[in-house]
Amino acid sequence: MEHTDVMSASAALFARRKEVVTNGVGVFNPSTAVSAKGAIIMDADGRELIDFGGGIGVLNTGHCPEPVVRAIREQSEKLIHTCFNVATYEVYMELAEQLIEILPHGEKTKVMLTCTGAESVENAIKIARQATKRQAVICFSDAFHGRTMMAMTLTAKPAYKLNCGPFAPETYRFRFPNHFRYGRNLSYDDFVEREIKLLRESLMATVDPNNCAAIIVEPVQGEGGFVPMPQAYMKELRKICDEFGILLILDEVQSGFGRTGEWAAFHHYDVVPDLTTWAKSMGGGMPIGCVMGKAEIMDAAASGTIGGTYPGNPVCAAAALANIQYMKEIDINALGRKVGKICVDRFEDLRTRCPEIGEVRGLGAMIAFPLVKNNDPFQPDSKLCADLMASCAKRGLILLSAGTHKNVIRVLSPLVISDEVLGKGLDIIEEELLRLTGRA
Repeated sequence: MEHTDVMSASAALFARRKEVVTNGVGVFNPSTAVSAKGAIIMDADGRELIDFGGGIGVLNTGHCPEPVVRAIREQSEKLIHTCFNVATYEVYMELAEQLIEILPHGEKTKVMLTCTGAESVENAIKIARQATKRQAVICFSDAFHGRTMMAMTLTAKPAYKLNCGPFAPETYRFRFPNHFRYGRNLSYDDFVEREIKLLRESLMATVDPNNCAAIIVEPVQGEGGFVPMPQAYMKELRKICDEFGILLILDEVQSGFGRTGEWAAFHHYDVVPDLTTWAKSMGGGMPIGCVMGKAEIMDAAASGTIGGTYPGNPVCAAAALANIQYMKEIDINALGRKVGKICVDRFEDLRTRCPEIGEVRGLGAMIAFPLVKNNDPFQPDSKLCADLMASCAKRGLILLSAGTHKNVIRVLSPLVISDEVLGKGLDIIEEELLRLTGRA
């Protein structure tokens, strides 16, 4: 009998994708999905995949949590869309009230809902400029703030912006205080002290602080490789902002809702931001985000200058409301701390046997490790990272890379993941990395 190769269902999906979807929409992992629950995805070939990607940080409460599914179903039977600007509905305010309860910004906080993290960033910058009547915005190296025009301008990675310029004017980029990369031969405290001095010098030499509307930064860099900002540096940013009337915007899109073991990464810093941006795990998988801030700053935006057609969509708002309540019931922050400790302990142990791991870093369950050659942060091993992701994918583990050079392995698994499934995924990473480096 003549042998005939039969294309797998997953391969057939990718073939269809190639025919109808533009190449500009990247493929970060060669997996498919038909259904999912918790931390497990069922692919088109009927294989169970362990999800360490979490929809790029969207699924802290896992795939298809029952309270969220139920809220979507019930809300969709009552009201799907009116546009909040056209007809006001209660679920928008209910969600805003819940957000203010868990994420207060001083004495009085206000909220505007959005659809995405990038949209949150765009609106936060507009609010900051209106509130201060200034133009300049300071951002940081290795930052990721989204893919719309202002957000893309603030994003550092050149590969995400190829041939997309010109970019928004009056943006200034400072160096993010990454000890692993820039602090060799310096203690952590000495490094931070030096970086604070550099921050002051950069501010005075680069931009007039009296024309600066905002400083925007991720408390823990996401796409930049899960690098937490040093606490003393964050406090200095707050001090500078207070000194010059600059607004401090913290981008919590990837770090929020339990990922770092707290509702917000800024809760680790004893600092109150002026504005914050949110999305991803806020909606339990539904597209929703928000800008939050001190009420007097939020109210500085003139009527009609912020918003859009879909922000605060009733179904998405109901999903987010149910998701936050579910997070409270299961103590999502405790789960973030638990998952993070398990990952850190495993990766630190693996590092003793695998010097290609430059360091283990992060906050809570926002954990990552860079792969480098010769223990040199300026020799990123992008190939080893890509090979590790590919070999893990073959064994049914979805992994994502990060970092400017795509040499950082990050963990964004659902925080509801069982110890057994988490351990199995970590076993796969360990076994494949030791095999690829010849230490199996």
